[in-house]
Amino acid sequence: METPQNKAQWERSVLEKIALEGIAEQRRRRRWGIFFKLLGFIYLGLILAYVVDWGRPADRLGDASHTALVQLNGVIQAQGDASADSVISGLKAAFKDKGTKGVILRINSPGGSPVQSGIINDEIWRLRALHPSIPLYVVVEDICASGGYYVASAANKIFVNKASIVGSIGVLMDGFGFTGTMEKLGVERRLLTAGKYKGFLDPFSPQNAQQKAYAQEMLDEIHQQFIDAVRKGRGKRLKETPDTFSGLMWTGAKSIQMGLADGYGTVDSVARDVIKADQVRDYTVKQNLAEKFAKQIGAKMSAGVVNALTRMTLR
Repeated sequence: METPQNKAQWERSVLEKIALEGIAEQRRRRRWGIFFKLLGFIYLGLILAYVVDWGRPADRLGDASHTALVQLNGVIQAQGDASADSVISGLKAAFKDKGTKGVILRINSPGGSPVQSGIINDEIWRLRALHPSIPLYVVVEDICASGGYYVASAANKIFVNKASIVGSIGVLMDGFGFTGTMEKLGVERRLLTAGKYKGFLDPFSPQNAQQKAYAQEMLDEIHQQFIDAVRKGRGKRLKETPDTFSGLMWTGAKSIQMGLADGYGTVDSVARDVIKADQVRDYTVKQNLAEKFAKQIGAKMSAGVVNALTRMTLR
């Protein structure tokens, strides 16, 4: 028979178990909380390690003989990893290192800005003259076209894969014309300018023959600058044909036959067999996330209107 005393003891026992379970649950939650916080700190640490420039490995490896590598990837433009500033910074650091026996510029680029490409081309010539004992070789992987080849032409030698795409020595300016669409929609273009050619190549106005002729003169002038750079860089190795400067592209195998390239090679094979320094150190300047974000904002603000009109590129 259950007595009031037994009932009180049973209730006390149940309450104690509930309290102990609550304490145990709090401890479990605390442990898991600490675990997840640690995971969060580790994750943030990895992000910071990626974002913050901790210095290139090459800066910490002493003066041992090595091959210096700088990479040029993507469209050559003022904003991005393939800008003249980024590529030249990497090249300067590579040539400056006392242990550098030779420099490899690895290119994977369809081209881009003629200005940025020309700046890099000029700087390669300057660095070669400043460091005559350090050769600079270009290694082409998938593509080295137009502005990419403009840059490559300044190298001591150019190495390709037999299936690489090389060439496209030409210039283009592209845009759109919307006059027919505007007429169908009943939209009238109202453009006021001060200066005869201030509305140059306006996509919402009929194409003007004089403006078109002037634009063609600019393209021809820049194309000739490109041609001169290729002739200077390749010299007697270049086997010119009517198609050489036509804007066509060729395989790596064909580019060797045409004198646009010198032979087959990869970064490893050129470092090992040509430069004779197996150890490869990467001097490529890589922007952190904050720099990329800031530059992208600036680029979008300045380039939005320009891209809506016309684009002049080496590609």
